[in-house]
Amino acid sequence: MAVKGRRYPERPIVGVGAIILRRDRVLLVERAGEPLKGYWSLPGGVLEAGESLHDGVQREVREETGLEVEPLGIFEVFERINLDGRGRTEYHYVLVDYMCRVVGGELRPADDANRAEWVRRADLRKFQITEGTEDVLRRAFQQRRRGLLKP
Repeated sequence: MAVKGRRYPERPIVGVGAIILRRDRVLLVERAGEPLKGYWSLPGGVLEAGESLHDGVQREVREETGLEVEPLGIFEVFERINLDGRGRTEYHYVLVDYMCRVVGGELRPADDANRAEWVRRADLRKFQITEGTEDVLRRAFQQRRRGLLKP
């Protein structure tokens, strides 16, 4: 479902993302649309009116990757604010990233993702990744290593 007014919004837009780790890999998608077309990011997108955060992250992962996930909990909440050349707020998202585990489905990119891939942690720097994503993933891998995360 397309959200009207993503560019130059009157108020922030709520989005959800999924951190899905598998051994030394993380699931990333290549964005097919603006903003940040061609960048790699966590699967996710904009929450729909009347939709819970939990349901929204499940729907977005299914739409972008074909996978069914179980959200295990909120990992991080942050803002992404992009200003245009004149200093006006062109995009403003409040993003809620969930730790998730795969419970079904088959990996296939769809919806607004050009590609979906399990990316090795060591290869993350080879990808054009959205700002802040590499730091979030570093913390997620560290917390999992210390036994603070189960997936």
